[in-house]
Amino acid sequence: MLRLWLSFIRHAPSGQNTLTKVVGAMIPYVRRQHILAELEKKELVYLHELCERFPSISEATIRRDLKALEEEGFIEVLRGGAAKLRTFAYEIPLETKERLYTAEKERIARYAASLVEDGEIIYIDSGTTTLRMVKYLLDKPITVVTSNTQVFSSLTAECAFTCLFLGGEVSPMLGSVAGPLTESQLSQLFFDRAFLGGSGYTAKSGINTPDLREANKKRLVAEHSKKTYVLMDSSKANKQTLCKALDFSECTIITDRENEILKAYASFIVAPANLGDDMAANE
Repeated sequence: MLRLWLSFIRHAPSGQNTLTKVVGAMIPYVRRQHILAELEKKELVYLHELCERFPSISEATIRRDLKALEEEGFIEVLRGGAAKLRTFAYEIPLETKERLYTAEKERIARYAASLVEDGEIIYIDSGTTTLRMVKYLLDKPITVVTSNTQVFSSLTAECAFTCLFLGGEVSPMLGSVAGPLTESQLSQLFFDRAFLGGSGYTAKSGINTPDLREANKKRLVAEHSKKTYVLMDSSKANKQTLCKALDFSECTIITDRENEILKAYASFIVAPANLGDDMAANE
């Protein structure tokens, strides 16, 4: 049932009325995923903002959803009717992430793909931004190694690159393969470039992710890559989750906007809106 609801939302006609009607009719779990998606967009969200965003849901229902999310450890409800995501151990479901910051992700992915040269061996990590790279690589004679389960559906008969899928434990929520078997395979592989995803970054935690297996995988890939890039849109700034994956010194971040954390600690590239435009870089 959950998959059917999410599929309907993804393919439903665009527009506020359609979304709010669908959300209002959803089972509590799926409805709460949409509330979490709204909280992902900004640091604080007020009750009245959620009521305006989802007018087909009663205020009492939204309050119950917020209380349930707080009890489950996903959010913190503050005085004054505000709520915010907790700063650890939360991973937004893949279906929700696919709909967030799409223009920024496309810009980052297009630029990242432009860095790949013919004949290279690259790694593509799990994540919705890294996945968007694939369509820009289809005509390149390269080798792609990936733990991103969604890459398979992006391949075409005319694809010029060789694609190697890693084995391991599949996480449908993340669209990823990870675990001991994956790490064993990665320990024998080496890359010219690696393109990783991340859940957030802060000055203290560096590049982070809620999942220990994903953090271990990213570290191992970075150790075996000549050049490591982390693709993260500007919404990931100043977000801390459970596990540190990489230090800023171990990678270059490709993003859509600079900020004080990046300027102070990281090597980064601001992907241009168009590939012919100048880009901001600090390496």
